[in-house]
Amino acid sequence: MENFFESFMKRFPTLMDCTRVTLTLAFSAVLVGMVFGLILALARISRFKLLRSLSWFYIWVFRGTPMLLQIFLIYFILPQISPALRMSEYPAAIIALGLNSAAYLAEIIRGAIQSIDKGQLEAAKALGMSYGLTMKRIIIPQSIRRMIPPFGNEFITLLKDTSLVSAIGLTELMRMARQVSSGGESWFYIPIAAIYLILTSLFTVIFQKLEKKYSIYE
Repeated sequence: MENFFESFMKRFPTLMDCTRVTLTLAFSAVLVGMVFGLILALARISRFKLLRSLSWFYIWVFRGTPMLLQIFLIYFILPQISPALRMSEYPAAIIALGLNSAAYLAEIIRGAIQSIDKGQLEAAKALGMSYGLTMKRIIIPQSIRRMIPPFGNEFITLLKDTSLVSAIGLTELMRMARQVSSGGESWFYIPIAAIYLILTSLFTVIFQKLEKKYSIYE
């Protein structure tokens, strides 16, 4: 019977591949979340009531329902509505994670934008700058520094939540752990837990350094 070390080393290349898949999922999803979250945030503070209402409704739905349910809806339910909406596990996972992240990032971005002194918006208006140009050149650049701590928390949460996509058959770290443990090697959950801990600790340090470097209080 193979000992622990031999069994682990045999699976090490696959383990690294699954780690890469987990990281790729997290980065891709947060990119989707940032783009869509910015749109939602701007809609939330828009002077148009319809845009504010639609954005509020989206955020309410995605923050108020479990992410696992959202993954199932995108992967299983959408194809039943239209065959054209059928997709493989990987894009379905990115879309589900990204859309969920967008709801949280939208509130982070909105809060950061609204924390900027309104006098700057009024001064830019007095100089003849349009609303869009003011947001692009003055408000959003300052808001980014205020977003770093909550954005870091959201990314780390998203990194851990990638484990949920194992439920639709995508082979990442958690799926691999379940497959190996089903063969009687339940100890494999331990190195999986260690990898998640290493990744979350690494990104915690990275975001702490970014927060310190770009602190608004310096």
